Amino acid sequence: MSDLSVAGEGLHAAWQNLRAEQPHLRARDAAAKLGVSEAELTASRLAVDTVRLRPDWATLLPALGELGHVMALTRNESCVHERKGVYREVTIAGNGQMGLVVSPDIDLRLFLGGWASVFAVAEQTPRGVLRSVQVFDHQGTAVHKVYLTERSELEAWEPLLSRFRDEQQSSELALKPMPAPATVQPDAAIDGDALRAGWAALKDTHHFFALLKNHGAARTQALRLAGREWAEPLAPEALAGLFERAAAGEVPIMVFVGNRHCIQIHTGPVSNLKWMDTWFNVLDPQFNLHLKTGDIHELWRVRKPSSDGVITSWEAFDASGELIVQLFGARKPGVPEREDWRLLAEQTPALPA
Repeated sequence: MSDLSVAGEGLHAAWQNLRAEQPHLRARDAAAKLGVSEAELTASRLAVDTVRLRPDWATLLPALGELGHVMALTRNESCVHERKGVYREVTIAGNGQMGLVVSPDIDLRLFLGGWASVFAVAEQTPRGVLRSVQVFDHQGTAVHKVYLTERSELEAWEPLLSRFRDEQQSSELALKPMPAPATVQPDAAIDGDALRAGWAALKDTHHFFALLKNHGAARTQALRLAGREWAEPLAPEALAGLFERAAAGEVPIMVFVGNRHCIQIHTGPVSNLKWMDTWFNVLDPQFNLHLKTGDIHELWRVRKPSSDGVITSWEAFDASGELIVQLFGARKPGVPEREDWRLLAEQTPALPA
């Protein structure tokens, strides 16, 4: 325990006491109760069941493929996205700030400039040892986690830790305060006509963020100003019904969930849907989703023109205007939108103006 600070030891002891009282409490919630970040809580486990790794993303991320079949987890405050598969086809941009994982099963967009620390955890649970690689941002919030499964290549775990073990097994994290949110301009300050003209001229849905930036518009503000040709508000409780209709019709969909530094995508059908209190869940063998439906403050049906025709999505936002989850029909670039998805997406009546 010599590498740990006294504060780290004290934090770990406080966490163990809390776990004794609430054995099912997740690390994220325990950190909130203890008034620390989840990264600090994880760092307090060094020399117990955790090793700090070097944040060498360009070599570490491709090496995760050696673990074989894993479960990738990305979440925000209101939604957890878990997808099983092999971590392969990893690309890191030349400047090291962006990354992609584009395999058929694990599909990620990585904004590596916000990634700060990474740990390998081997936690003893009632069902055996649960091994994971956990990444945190400069505020100590979890960005992305990769868990071994019963089908993983267990013999690759220790060599991976040996190769990427940080020489300094320090619990010091040098956390930074959260950047101030961008100031939202009043609607009157946005040139609505120019925004709508820019929207109508879109050729690629990936250019949407640049459109917002060019016009200084927040995302939900742009949806409000776009007009009902392009964006219609829906009742927040309608989202579960879209999943249910997609499952009943066996319509493959794309489910995007992200935070500031990682977006994770599932492409395929959904089938085993379950409510647990106010949480709506997809519990399929390769894909799990856990959605806190009470956090959905706004739900929109959004249409974006592209060179492949109009692309329709459903987009759920929290009370701060942060995107919780996005749904599209399953498609690849260069292919028009699926008719069965468009029928589902257009079925639900919009809220009255």
